[in-house]
Amino acid sequence: MRILLFIWAALSALPCHAVEVFATVPEWAALAREIGGDKVSVFAATHGMQDPHHVEARPSLIARARRADLVVATGAELEAGWLPVVLREAGNPRVQPGQPGYFEAAGFVRMLDVPARLDRADGDVHAAGNPHVQTDPRNILKIGEALAGRLATLDAANANAYRAGYAAFADKWRTAMARWEKDAAILKGVPVVVQHKSWSYLSDWLGMKEVAALEPKPGVEPSAAHLARLVEQTAASRPRMVMRAAYNSSRSAEWFSAEARVPVAVLPFTVGGDEAARDLFSLFELTIRRLLESLR
Repeated sequence: MRILLFIWAALSALPCHAVEVFATVPEWAALAREIGGDKVSVFAATHGMQDPHHVEARPSLIARARRADLVVATGAELEAGWLPVVLREAGNPRVQPGQPGYFEAAGFVRMLDVPARLDRADGDVHAAGNPHVQTDPRNILKIGEALAGRLATLDAANANAYRAGYAAFADKWRTAMARWEKDAAILKGVPVVVQHKSWSYLSDWLGMKEVAALEPKPGVEPSAAHLARLVEQTAASRPRMVMRAAYNSSRSAEWFSAEARVPVAVLPFTVGGDEAARDLFSLFELTIRRLLESLR
């Protein structure tokens, strides 16, 4: 009898199942795995070569959200075109906005590019600011700490494991950040052109100066006439490179590159945006390397 009671007590101390995490984008899936380890089962709704603004609310995503314990989204309207539909159709009360099972990364960092006015004529403008917060590794630390706390709340039996997972990750991350900042010191003050306003946080971290964006308005494809004007307008600034995400079309960046005679830095943007960007660490390693190669 004592043996049976001991077995029952041991089994009852274990979680019934790993926490089911539905991450809207690969970077948050990777972060959840770093923190949660074998305590979490993580699904990424998008992949590294996919534009996270434009996602179809497929039945497979709805099914995944229906059984999720935690949805990890970027927020700041990045997923506004599809995630509300997925959550509504899933009908899972645990992961609705306002519930502990719904987490928005953008709520834990300082937002950049917050618009002074809101007008759809200005293109794909986000009221809360630029949603691409993952391109600054300092933000990854802040979001990771908040995510560890949320996992500890949802799965109190393993709270210490989540705190320890974050502590181990943060220690390695700070060491890596110091190395990246040392290697990238030469980028400070370097003028750059961006294809889309994807890199505001990266530029803020490294001190690069964004002198122009190829898109005339966020999310609007530039015309040849617009690009020609940009070549003239940026000549005095002497940009050293054009930065584009790997998932973006190469056409406008290559056109500007040929006319302005500057290289294109194709950056992975997120985990899986390049075969070499397998996790968060290799994502930033590759990003720094590509930027430095473009200066040569």
